[in-house]
Amino acid sequence: MRSTTITFIVAVAENGVIGRNVDLPWHLRTDLKRFKTLTWGKPMIMGRKTWISIGKALPGRETIVVTRDPDFTAEGAHVVHSVEAAMERAQAFAVALNADEITVVGGGDIFRQLMPIADRIHLTLVHAQPEGDAFFPLPDDTEWIEESRAHHEPGEGDDHAFDFVVYARRSAADMS
Repeated sequence: MRSTTITFIVAVAENGVIGRNVDLPWHLRTDLKRFKTLTWGKPMIMGRKTWISIGKALPGRETIVVTRDPDFTAEGAHVVHSVEAAMERAQAFAVALNADEITVVGGGDIFRQLMPIADRIHLTLVHAQPEGDAFFPLPDDTEWIEESRAHHEPGEGDDHAFDFVVYARRSAADMS
């Protein structure tokens, strides 16, 4: 039985958009600070486009980049070619770092592939409906329990109002 929690960290607009042209379609300084707090000291899995969007290895995390491109390199990160290899590497880093959580930070294809094994979602619901080309489905309440929600009006460096929402996967007992 796996003891490491698989946690998605994602900012999603009300229309499901998470990205546009390999970038975020908004700027939320408050959310970026939360992202740092939630990922610090943990293995972090992302796809190639998310890596390109961030543009560099982030300190304080072991970053694993998933790509099908055999020639892709990411300075300061660990490149793998499947989500299975990413999970294997992340589990090893979790043990080495004494971390009880693996974070998954995007993009859409990585979220889709790992959704069946995700345990938690830290979702920033952005109160906007931007155009986009990358999407994340809002959690279905038949599979997920909303544990907490905190509304935030835009602060300094925030383009929109947003909610921080935490979801936990329902257990088999919850669904019966």
